[in-house]
Amino acid sequence: MYPGGAKKRQILYGIATYIPGVNTIFGRGGGDSKSALYCYSVWMRHLVMAHAAGLKQHPRVVAELGPGDTLGVGIAALISGAEKYYAFDVVRHADVAHNQRIFDELVSLFAQRTAIPHGGDLHEVRPHLDRYDFPHAVLGEAQLRAALDPDRLAKLRAGLTSDAVVQYRTRWFDEAAIERDSVDLVCSQAVLEHVDELDGAYRAMRLWLRPGGMTSHQIDFRCHNTSRPWNGHWTISDRAWKILRGKRHYLLNREPYSAHVRLLAEHGFDLAQSILVTDRSTLKRSSLAPRFADLSDEDLQTCGALMQSIKR
Repeated sequence: MYPGGAKKRQILYGIATYIPGVNTIFGRGGGDSKSALYCYSVWMRHLVMAHAAGLKQHPRVVAELGPGDTLGVGIAALISGAEKYYAFDVVRHADVAHNQRIFDELVSLFAQRTAIPHGGDLHEVRPHLDRYDFPHAVLGEAQLRAALDPDRLAKLRAGLTSDAVVQYRTRWFDEAAIERDSVDLVCSQAVLEHVDELDGAYRAMRLWLRPGGMTSHQIDFRCHNTSRPWNGHWTISDRAWKILRGKRHYLLNREPYSAHVRLLAEHGFDLAQSILVTDRSTLKRSSLAPRFADLSDEDLQTCGALMQSIKR
């Protein structure tokens, strides 16, 4: 039996990361962002839900946390009308050639007014929507014609090789990373559960966003295969978790839903809407690690959430 119900292979991998080279080979990560359909689906979901939550104008400047293997979500934002995109990550993953291929595929999806992909390989992508047809009320024909102008698209595609419209940042906690009060929308997809300095992340978002700007974060609170129960990571002691994590660049911060609610309020955001994904908890409170002994029933049953907030 391994500490706190942690999986054997996760403990062994954490130990193995102290061997030179192991973390470099297996620790790059990068998420599920290689597919244009995935990137299109994610961006359109955030955009549709942001408009429903009060973002009435198309965002001019978009920042994304943890884009992963490709900058496809940000590229989708640019193709649909944004003028500038910031990509913030711990490790630089994306490459220009792949981004150009994703760009061409995304242009085709927008040109065909493709419905928002869902189901099949994308059945776990959140948030779920009431309808998945192309959101003409959000992206009107006049805006799309201007956004898809061939000269504009050519400039955007050429800009993927420079900092003209896409700016990559790996030191994104630096207060000087981008201009203050300049961003309209900060979004992420299954990223904030991996950010170690969560307080610093919300502080940075507060600095970047213009007054009235919005955050849109889909957060996954599950154990990410570190234990058998989906919420079993809250039964693992801090000491055992340190061994399990090893020298990985990131794993999980294990912060529950309520921590994000608190941090939003502390950093000057009003929660516009929160769409929770819940699952039954089989944990006994006596099995919770001391750090998580006081988790609410809501936290113990919340396995995901779309949280959209507006800067005061």
